[in-house]
Amino acid sequence: MKRRELEERLRAIGWSLVRRGRRHDVWACGEREVAVPRHIEINEYTARAILRSAKGAKS
Repeated sequence: MKRRELEERLRAIGWSLVRRGRRHDVWACGEREVAVPRHIEINEYTARAILRSAKGAKS
């Protein structure tokens, strides 16, 4: 999955970019944070785990 696609999905469920790091970007929704690798292409399993974690935090 492309990083931009993952970022769009995170924005769609209410997450926002907090800060950019050297190797990861940090996204947050309230108190919850999730790190997103700064690769052009993110492994599908990693992307799914990030989205699953983000969606679980909304509940």
